[in-house]
Amino acid sequence: MSNLKPDKQPQHDVFQAIADPTRRSLLQLLVDQELPVTTLTGHFPMSRTAVSKHLRILSEAGLVKERKVGRERRYRLEPEPLLELKRWLAFYDRYWDNKLDALKRFVENDEAGGT
Repeated sequence: MSNLKPDKQPQHDVFQAIADPTRRSLLQLLVDQELPVTTLTGHFPMSRTAVSKHLRILSEAGLVKERKVGRERRYRLEPEPLLELKRWLAFYDRYWDNKLDALKRFVENDEAGGT
């Protein structure tokens, strides 16, 4: 019999975590405050178990931290992993800015040559 442990389920990355609109809404709720799962559940038309699953995915991506206070679990936003997303999006911002600048130059040159 093998002594190998079963493979752990892979953790979610930031892109997977924010792909779902419910998880994005959870992050927005946690921007300025730490909230218990019961309060978070009240904002969605789903069960506490379903909200907890979304929070687990966010936690696996490092976007939320959980702490136990008495009998309740409270969650808070951890924004640092969003920097990866910001850097990725910044590349495409520059890409589209360059494309739009090229289009503007083309249109301006065409107008100057056509009059």
